[in-house]
Amino acid sequence: MSIPVITLGAEASAYVPGLEQLRGPVTVVRRCAELTELVAACQSGLARAVIIAPGAAELTASLVDRLRFTGVVVVALCDHLPGTGSPGVDGVEYVEATVEPAALAAAVARAVGRFEADPARPQGSLAYADPLGLPDAAAVQPVQVAEEPGTGRIVAVWGPPGAPGRTTVALNLAAELAAAGSSVLLIDADTYGASIGASLGLLDESAGLAQACRIADQGRFDGTVLGRIAVSVAVKGGRLRVLTGITRPDRWPELRPAALGKVLEAGRSLAEVTVIDCGFCLEADEELSFDTLAPRRNGAALRCLEVADTVVAVGAADTIGVPRLVKALAELGDAVPTATPRVVFNKVRAAAVGRAPETQLREAWERFGPTVGISAFLPMDHAAADRALLAGTALLETAPGSPLRLAIADLADVPAAGEARRRRPGGRPRNVKFPGIPARLPR
Repeated sequence: MSIPVITLGAEASAYVPGLEQLRGPVTVVRRCAELTELVAACQSGLARAVIIAPGAAELTASLVDRLRFTGVVVVALCDHLPGTGSPGVDGVEYVEATVEPAALAAAVARAVGRFEADPARPQGSLAYADPLGLPDAAAVQPVQVAEEPGTGRIVAVWGPPGAPGRTTVALNLAAELAAAGSSVLLIDADTYGASIGASLGLLDESAGLAQACRIADQGRFDGTVLGRIAVSVAVKGGRLRVLTGITRPDRWPELRPAALGKVLEAGRSLAEVTVIDCGFCLEADEELSFDTLAPRRNGAALRCLEVADTVVAVGAADTIGVPRLVKALAELGDAVPTATPRVVFNKVRAAAVGRAPETQLREAWERFGPTVGISAFLPMDHAAADRALLAGTALLETAPGSPLRLAIADLADVPAAGEARRRRPGGRPRNVKFPGIPARLPR
């Protein structure tokens, strides 16, 4: 059976007569002059492969993954095959621009065969981050990830709108793990109000995550490259790597889900624990879905939640924050069925809940909340939080005895005294767990 192919660019179209003379492996069904025309034709199910001429379009990981959603593979003509000096984009079949038509047809057949043999082919790599090809929530089962020595884990700190304290929890959780001897990467992926950089006094830093995504979108990306981009911050005897967020909310198109996924994969090899401060919104941006190349503002948060090993759902402990968290958890279950949230109530205080606030919250949660139990209660401590923000550091530096700091240290299962627990030379990493949670984070 002949493979339907679309060409893009003059050099690719010049191969049409030669490919047609072969009368077999491939059939050119359309010649496109512009990328938007190519994407529209692929979305209609017209082709199984595209042949792109040199310079006709910028090959990025985002474009390749978009085309994968439509069941189309990319074969790129190039003047020089990618090598050590010029890494190519994963998922692209590269051939020389001077190749014979028969060899080009063989490359197309090879790329299609490899694509069809890929078990992840139906959903692609942006399963929940992109509304195209969204899987049925009832049909998706949580993926069990086997623990392997040296494999970093990802913790996504997320919560509903209304400033429940996502950034405070993410920053101090990462700082506690780093001070206790773990290698930690802290990423600010909030596309609405990135604030990790300001909270750590990194006001002169550029958008580190946007820079990493740009490099990852152009080709191969690994932990070594990520380590050069991340900023190193000293935290009470430890070092914390930080990937700062976008400097303005209108820069959200730079955090494309495909590229962000590659950055997170590199984070697993760079650090034992990667802590992400996620945005709150989980809407699929369906108003943009008419254009398959339109970026999704909430795709960054969805992508982080999709790949995270642990999702810490932070809610404010008051009459407004609790109902918001209940509704947000239902939305999380619909948007990312594989996520298993760990509920953490922040800003716990008697003035907002009543006497014995933890008991009151637990009883109300058991009565009106979802089946997910409460993992931790973080007390309100405005004075300590203000001192840390003013100093541009974590609570363990400015307020080591703060009840809030002690609660976060207990959440991370690290010594409250702040003394680092170093690994024995040649020993295996110990496990860090959230209290009452079977999932463990290697340190």
